[in-house]
Amino acid sequence: MQIRKPVINDIADIQKLINYYADRDKMLPRSLNELYENIRDLWICEQDGIITGCAAAHVVWNDLAEIKSLAVREGYAGSQIGRKLVAQCIEDIKKIGLKKVFVLSYVPDYFKKLGFREIPRENLPHKIWSECINCPKFPDCGEIALLYDIKE
Repeated sequence: MQIRKPVINDIADIQKLINYYADRDKMLPRSLNELYENIRDLWICEQDGIITGCAAAHVVWNDLAEIKSLAVREGYAGSQIGRKLVAQCIEDIKKIGLKKVFVLSYVPDYFKKLGFREIPRENLPHKIWSECINCPKFPDCGEIALLYDIKE
C-alpha cells in the first residue's frame, strides 16, 4: 500500500471512484475539470497498480482547511486506507501551518472516530459555501460539519 500524490493519468480513475459513491448519494460528485484544477490537493492510495482510495486537503482560509472527496474502493473497507489518507491530509495541512481542518460528511461517525467533532454548519466561514452554490443538492444537502483541531 502506497499513499502518494496523483499524476495526471490518475485523474479519470479518481473521478470514477468518487462518482461511484456520488451515484449512490454517499458523497458529492466531482467533475474532471475540478479534479484537474485541484490535483495538488489530492492524495491517493495505490495497491498493485490500482487506486484504492483518494482524499483531498484543500486550503480554505488562513487558519482553515477542508478534507474532501474521501473515498475507498468497494471491497477495501476495513483496510485502514481511509484513516491513512485522512492522516496524510492532516499532516499536509499541519506542515503549512494551519491549525484547523473540517469535513462535510454524510457519515459523521467515521470522522468522529478519527478525532473530529460535530459543529454547527453556521460556524464555518461563508467562503466555504462558494462550491455549494453549484451543487445540485444546494441548499439542503444534508452533510454534517465536523472540525479537527491540529495539535503541535
